[in-house]
Amino acid sequence: MSDPFDTDPPLQPLRTGILLVNLGTPDALEVGAIRRYLREFLSDPRVVELPRALWLPILYLYVLTTRPAKVRHAYAAVWTEQGSPLRAYSLQQLAGLRAELARRGHDLTVELAMRYGNPSLRSGLDRLCEQGCERILAVPLYPQYSASTTATVIDEVGRQLATLRDQPEMRFIKRFHVEDGYIDALANSVREFWQAHGEPEKLVMSFHGLPRAVVEKGDPYFRDCMQTANQLAARLGLPRERWLATFQSRFGRNPWIEPYTEPTLRDMARQGVRRVDVMCPGFVAECIETLEEIAMGVREAFIEEGGEDLRYIPALNARPDWIGGLADLVEKNIRGWA
Repeated sequence: MSDPFDTDPPLQPLRTGILLVNLGTPDALEVGAIRRYLREFLSDPRVVELPRALWLPILYLYVLTTRPAKVRHAYAAVWTEQGSPLRAYSLQQLAGLRAELARRGHDLTVELAMRYGNPSLRSGLDRLCEQGCERILAVPLYPQYSASTTATVIDEVGRQLATLRDQPEMRFIKRFHVEDGYIDALANSVREFWQAHGEPEKLVMSFHGLPRAVVEKGDPYFRDCMQTANQLAARLGLPRERWLATFQSRFGRNPWIEPYTEPTLRDMARQGVRRVDVMCPGFVAECIETLEEIAMGVREAFIEEGGEDLRYIPALNARPDWIGGLADLVEKNIRGWA
């Protein structure tokens, strides 16, 4: 340990660290691990904006006693040898970004954290600080901003920094919903899919849902989603009648932003639409919401109502063009630092 009272301390280079942050996932395919994850996730007041006195009894007496076993079946349907797909693809993105930034000549330290579960946000900050990072750029991997996603990352970073005596300088990426690297990678993924499999009658862009009341209070998430959808459709040259944006993963009985994904796809099948492609632009890595909910569940619902085929276009994951876009985003936001 260096002498804190050294009268001639050596100058140290100011290292810059990058902290990628995704939502999180259970550590294992066990009810106990799923319960721990859901407890942390659903206890966040940014995620469930109900009075604590009302919500916490529901959470502990009902949700956490019944939902983990039900959710386990969904996780089991998509679990891999590397664990959850979200963790596996997030680690691939981490490795890809490290390699791409090094290829571009940057001497940066890049780590991964999850907002809920492991590797924890605190452990990610600690790893960067231990490697001498005085400046840290946090990159929440949520293209569209919402208080329930990006803001809660900022909240938790602040809480963790409040326990440190020697705090690093921080920057945050708020959103990247219309950044060229992101939109180009999405458009390329669609073009490649259609070149290989042919075009559908319609393209559905399914985003994660949000309670309608949250948007009415000023959350910009719906606007961000529609800007992404319009930019992507324009990049693909799709006329308005060939695409639509929908919202999935509704939880609870209160109204969420519409149109809802599964009911919309059921209606389309009943109205005679036979071939639909669905993509999830709000998820940059595969997860239970993309693979189990859309590629399996919504596909089954569409066919049940008379549709012939619903194809899921994979998330960006570790596509080289997306890794390049992510590196562009980092470079843009560390200007003046490195």
